[in-house]
Amino acid sequence: MFSSGFTGSKVNFFAFVGVIFAVLALTGCAGDTVVQTSPNIQDEASAGSDYYLRRMHDSSDEERAGWQLLAIRALLMEENYVRAAEQLRQLPRGLNEFQYQEQQLLEAELQIAQKSYSAISYILAKLKPESLSASQQIRYWQAQGSINQGIALLRSYISQQPLLSGNAYQENIDKTWQMLVQLTAEETGQLTINADEHILQGWLDLLYTWQHGKKNPASLNAEIREWQTRYPQNPAAKTLPTRLTQLNQKKTITIALLLPLSGPAKIFGDAILQGFIAAKDGLLAANIPLQQANTTTAIDSDSESSVRETRYGAEQPALSVSHAEIRTYDTSTQSTPALLEQAREDGAFLVVGPLLKPEVAQLATLTTSLNILALNRPEIHRPETNQLETNQLETNKSNPAVCYFALSPEDEARDAARHLQQQQKKTPLLLTPRGAFGDRIAMAFADEWYRQENVTVLQQTFGTMNELRQTINSSTGIRITGNPVRALTANTPPLPASGDVDAVYIVATPAELTLIKPMIDMAISDTKTKPALFSSSRSHQADAGPDYHLEMEGLQFSDIPLMAGEYPALMQRLIAKFGNDYSLVRLYAMGIDAWSLLHHFAEINQPLTFQLKGLTGILGTTENCIISRRLPWLRYHNGKIVPVAAYG
Repeated sequence: MFSSGFTGSKVNFFAFVGVIFAVLALTGCAGDTVVQTSPNIQDEASAGSDYYLRRMHDSSDEERAGWQLLAIRALLMEENYVRAAEQLRQLPRGLNEFQYQEQQLLEAELQIAQKSYSAISYILAKLKPESLSASQQIRYWQAQGSINQGIALLRSYISQQPLLSGNAYQENIDKTWQMLVQLTAEETGQLTINADEHILQGWLDLLYTWQHGKKNPASLNAEIREWQTRYPQNPAAKTLPTRLTQLNQKKTITIALLLPLSGPAKIFGDAILQGFIAAKDGLLAANIPLQQANTTTAIDSDSESSVRETRYGAEQPALSVSHAEIRTYDTSTQSTPALLEQAREDGAFLVVGPLLKPEVAQLATLTTSLNILALNRPEIHRPETNQLETNQLETNKSNPAVCYFALSPEDEARDAARHLQQQQKKTPLLLTPRGAFGDRIAMAFADEWYRQENVTVLQQTFGTMNELRQTINSSTGIRITGNPVRALTANTPPLPASGDVDAVYIVATPAELTLIKPMIDMAISDTKTKPALFSSSRSHQADAGPDYHLEMEGLQFSDIPLMAGEYPALMQRLIAKFGNDYSLVRLYAMGIDAWSLLHHFAEINQPLTFQLKGLTGILGTTENCIISRRLPWLRYHNGKIVPVAAYG
């Protein structure tokens, strides 16, 4: 069964500092998710800001403002607040009534994102909720919730309820109940209920029923049923808060999912959740164990009453897959420690998540009895800070039940280093974007290379698309040289290998790569000395045509097995499902693999024996229970994509 265990006392749209930075590190380059023919500002903004900005620049004056408003909303969801504010200032005068309402909503949401709450009430006072669309009303009441507390916040939840459906409907009921149980006796005693607030009156009576009935659990269910008869129009009469539905249910083992299910990262959390649930419900059979450890698993499909020994030596009840309860917790609303405590109180046995790096980093400081499969890993730190990557994770020895499963470009870089070594390359050059993102990838590659070769690699960075175009227009090409990268595990700055560069590992988008590859060809005209070219999945454009394939002739690249063509039927379904947004396809695959890893949680701390074939790669484990991934490699050859070699 599937239920939502969402808890929280306050709505916060943009709770994650640097969320897009963290998500891009997970997913690579995302594409637009929808195609719209005209701007509908009263509906959802489900595409990226680049798409809306292109439409804005290409549109007539009549539609320009509509596309601009959608672009601003997308920029806010992406946490690009500076650019969103700039676009807000550039909105034309003379907006129509509907555009003005959307402008005010966006102004309020920007203020919330910037934690500038003083002007929000004034902005929202200009709007009449009844004149807004359903989608806008939800945003209006969520904005109200961000500045309200206590009874005012409770009323904002109640106002949203008729506008919601699906998981959001249940989550709002759960938030309403959580808000109620947090009210003090003084707050409820001083509350004045208006004559038309029948729903609020019903909720308060339910609270009273629960507070007095929990002293006698045997009769509490009957009292709740009697309350449902008295308040048939109350949303909780139709769907009780999740915690109340568990009062008289058969106890089952619970798996807790900690994901961003609201705010700017919601689209990514939803993709992982959908993959996880699809695998749990048996809709897919994509993960096949290649090799299993000689230990028993923590999840058993035969008997709920049997006992299995986990990898930590504690006796834990086995989990029946068919009866597992999956509960979701929205990391956009509460801190990781608070949600883990809530999951523990709800009877969770295993936890999947959190997803974003700021929350994952908190796990190192926690002590919990829960077994956790985090969906990211802490940041890598440079050696000069005296915080090596391994030391960063050693703090978890006080909580050894945490494993890390990340879908990150750093993992790809480590796999690329191993692949280039297998290809007998000796002096690689890393060509990465300028900035922290490229430096992290370079460090991961250099560290893996140093472990095997005891030398380091060279790194060269590139700038914006405009800079690349200027370089190619000057006919100078790209110099095949760079600066040594200090590996994480090197005690002293190692020297690069001697000799000419014989391989270039490029981390670039498809558009960047179409400029970079010709510049490398321009710099080295002698084909005998030309280095072999490799790239990450960031440049893999699954729907690219034959022209792109011909341009990339000879280049090798890696990607997850699902994107590499190993599951074509599933891939076609997901392309249609996610509208060619391949970042979401990758996260869906991650959700599937997370479910499979739970089946082998007792084994995944066995680095020498555990191996599992997943949709995101061949999965193994390293020290500190970090899930490693080995990826298939492919090559562009005569306009086609062919495997480089069997990787299984």
